[in-house]
Amino acid sequence: MRIYNRSEIKQCVQLDREVLDAVEDAFSKLQAGRVEMPPIMRVDIPEHRGEVDVKTAYVHSWDSFAIKVSSGFFHNAKLGLPSGNGMMLLLSAVTGIPEAVLLDNGYLTDVRTAAAGAVAAKYLAPEHVETAGVIGAGTQARYQVMALRQVRHFQRLIVYGPTTERVQQFAREMETRLGVHIVRAETPEEVVRESDVVVTATPASEPIVKAEWLHPGLHITAMGSDAEHKQELEDEVLQRADVCVCDVKSQCVELGELHHVWTHWDEDRRDRVVELGELTTGKTPGRTGDGQVTVCDLTGTGVQDTAIARLALRKLERNVGLGIYVN
Repeated sequence: MRIYNRSEIKQCVQLDREVLDAVEDAFSKLQAGRVEMPPIMRVDIPEHRGEVDVKTAYVHSWDSFAIKVSSGFFHNAKLGLPSGNGMMLLLSAVTGIPEAVLLDNGYLTDVRTAAAGAVAAKYLAPEHVETAGVIGAGTQARYQVMALRQVRHFQRLIVYGPTTERVQQFAREMETRLGVHIVRAETPEEVVRESDVVVTATPASEPIVKAEWLHPGLHITAMGSDAEHKQELEDEVLQRADVCVCDVKSQCVELGELHHVWTHWDEDRRDRVVELGELTTGKTPGRTGDGQVTVCDLTGTGVQDTAIARLALRKLERNVGLGIYVN
């Protein structure tokens, strides 16, 4: 079994088109029924505002699959630590023998999550985006806007976060990295009203986006809600969306934004919710009109983890070698 550390993984895996293609392909395989993916296992640690998720998926005919352990501890910022962490274990799908441990400290989760956001925007965002917006100024907010830039060439980015210092740091980093004009918003409302595309990347437990702020042509990707108690979007936002998409319906109705509205919707409204894989396979169109309001609810899936872990191992073997080998 081989062991690779975060620096080796970051050296080989970047948030680029290859990663976006791998994640998009994973959603297509999921939609085609070629994936075995059990429900998420989650442990909550409320004393420290923490949670640990275990995700996995096997894709038929692939010779390996990943089991990912991912943690989010949202008081860590006060300790000068990142909120996200984790690791991935790759096992042989033929023998079950562990092949590699990817000690990425959550890096691959950040990359694959952002890639899913970009895939959603590829099919749902307006073709021409002048202003993008992000609510949240943490690590995932950074990755989300970098991924969005891969599929939409915006010139202006507006950002809101509750902590001025973090927003200022975010603005400095992203202005240099993306070469776009960064505007610091005073409120989430300002972000939503002024943007063509909005990404919400927070651990919010109460809605921070209101339906009254929606406007024709807006796309929203909500990726912060991945537990029953989390919610970034007001219920009416989903109700008013012309196109409502999620990564996996069965998972989102338990953990995502859909969790808060599902029991209140009739069968017709439920049937109009589509999975991201339906867009990537061409089964269902995404945005079909300039004036549509579109929303995508992302909770994160095990098939994304298997896809990114396998890609990472291939690149590591090619560029780094065997890493630390454990017999």
